[in-house]
Order: sequence, then C-alpha cells, then structure tokens
Amino acid sequence: MTQDNSETVLIVDDNLTNLAVLFAHLRSVGFKVLVAENGYSAIKRAQLALPDIILLDILMPGIDGLETCRQLKKLPETCNIPVILMTALTDTETKITGFAAGAVDYITKPAQYEEVAARIHTHLTIRNLQKKLEERLAEREKLVQELDAYAQTVAHDLKAPLALILGFAEILETRWHNLSLAECEGLLGSILRNGRKMQEIIDGLLLLANVRQEEIRLTKLDMLPLIAEAQARLSLLIERNQAKIILPPGFPAAMGYVPWIEQVWVNLLSNAVKYGGSPPEIILNGRLQPDNMVLFSVQDNGRGLTPEEQSRIFSPFSRLDHAGQIEGHGLGLSIVERIVSKFGGTTGVTSEPGKGSMFYFTLPSSPSEP
Repeated sequence: MTQDNSETVLIVDDNLTNLAVLFAHLRSVGFKVLVAENGYSAIKRAQLALPDIILLDILMPGIDGLETCRQLKKLPETCNIPVILMTALTDTETKITGFAAGAVDYITKPAQYEEVAARIHTHLTIRNLQKKLEERLAEREKLVQELDAYAQTVAHDLKAPLALILGFAEILETRWHNLSLAECEGLLGSILRNGRKMQEIIDGLLLLANVRQEEIRLTKLDMLPLIAEAQARLSLLIERNQAKIILPPGFPAAMGYVPWIEQVWVNLLSNAVKYGGSPPEIILNGRLQPDNMVLFSVQDNGRGLTPEEQSRIFSPFSRLDHAGQIEGHGLGLSIVERIVSKFGGTTGVTSEPGKGSMFYFTLPSSPSEP
C-alpha cells in the first residue's frame, strides 16, 4: 500500500540489481529515493542532499560501508542522519563494529523489502522524536536564559529607581517641616519619575511574557492612525528632542493585532528619536514585497551601528555601549522582535557607522492587498 512519505532515503550499494529492486520498492511505498554506488559518492551525495536516512551496504569496493559510516558520522552536516547497514555477514563481531561506527541498525541480505520499509519507518519515527525533544530542550534553555535575564532586570533596573523612591520618601517623612515647597515638589517629582520608570519596566516584562503565551486573531491594520497614536504617546519625547517624522501618503494594508503593532511603532520611534541625530530626522516607509509580506521601515539620522552592535541589538536586555547617557532597559527592540515573529514576520536593521540606521519589520499583507 502506498503511503504519503515526505522523507528521503539514500541507498548505497555497488550491486546494481539490488539497488534497482530496493529503489523500486521504496518508491512504491512513497519514499523519495536517492542512490549511490560507492562510499565516496555516498558521502558527497549525503552532504548535498541531506537525506533523512541512509541504507548502506557494508561490502563495497574502495572504502567499505563501515568506513563510509565512520566518515559520515564525523561530518557536521551528516552526523545525525541515521544509518542502517545492509550485509550478508551475520557474525557478532561485524555487528558490533558497525554499531561502533555509528550505525543504528542492521538489515541482513537478502533483504525482505517489507521489513526494510518497516525498519526505515521505525528509525525515522525515533529520529523525529529526537528532533522534537531537541527543539523542546532548546526552547526550554531559551526560557531559562530569559528567566535569568528577567531576574537580573528586577535586581538591577528596578532596584535603582526603588532605592531612589525610598530615599526621597524618607527625606519627606523625616524632614518635610524643614523643606521649602519647591524642595518638596522636587522630591515628589523624582518619586513620580522613578515610579513611572519602574512601571515601564514591569509593563515591558509583562508584554514579553504575554506575546509568548497569548493566541491572537490577526485583523487588517490601518497603519496611519496607529502611527499617529504612537506619536501622541511619544509627544513629550518628540517635542523635547525637536524630532521631525516624515510619513508616506499611505501604507500597504497588513495583518496584525492593533495594540501590539502600536507598541512596535512606539518602540521603534522612541529608539529613533533617542539615538537619532541633532535634531532627529526620521523617515517612515512601507512597501509590499513579492512574498506577500509588507516591509515597514524606520530610517534615522543617528551615528549608525557597527556589525557587532547590529548582531545583538534585538536580544533581550541588550544595551549598546553608547547608550549610557540615555535611559533604557534593553527591552524595546526585543519586544518588537517577539511581536513580529508571533505574526510570522521578521525584524532587522541595516546600518553603517556615520550614516544612520534603518530598522524594519515585516507583516503578512492583507488578503485584499493587490
């Protein structure tokens, strides 16, 4: 019975009759099949095609199957591909040598083709389970690293403003009767500013967590009103820096979730204003791409970024060396990256020292977009 298999099998055998029969049988049950007639060609073909599993004859001219298996296991591209050895040799020593070379199983010749297909299915299932486990472990490691980073943020970024709040409050509590009205107002203003800073950090951490956990239904976005709202939220920052923001007449329609995409614009515009030129000049743009994704960009006139800075700027809690004079907690761009990836898009930056930076993100285009 034919099955719908997407996996690729590489058969390595110098016996053309065996090769042809096995090729025909595996094709008949739905596998994609590649062939090689010796060890050298098998290694080259495995490196290029990266099959899901390899059936490897032991007795071949040139390098035999055992040595071929050893070399496959030494190469980073092929070391994780399961190898099943095929041989007429049934002695224990040969089997042990084969397992030591990295093989996962043996098939004794003459092969029963139903058994061959069954063994292939078994080892492909095992390998797929291993891949899923590796992905889960990698995801778990990433979560652990993020939790460590969260802990450091709480310990560092929240500790400093909290200490100031407590210090100013203690001064007001113990010395208020000796302070002038202006001094009291100054201390209260400092308490308020540091309290807002703590709230901003906490809101950023909560948003990072929510983006990972929540399932959101995408809707069609009208970008101009979203950007206007983002500008309104940043009005004091924009006015203080005398920033100029240049908008296109319109944007291609894209899909997303309004509150989160508004936050994307807030973070990117805030970043452009803070690190732009004097005064900042920021150009926004959007264009439909051939892959039916819409690319949105924010171009600033700042000092630009080195390649090393570009490589880590979207990492959570990453601060650039030149950012010491500007308040921030290293969450803004990582929030952008996580929101956009949630919707199947990508983020990035193109920059050159002395020539500014262009940050961009992509979103799926609206189905009605031509």
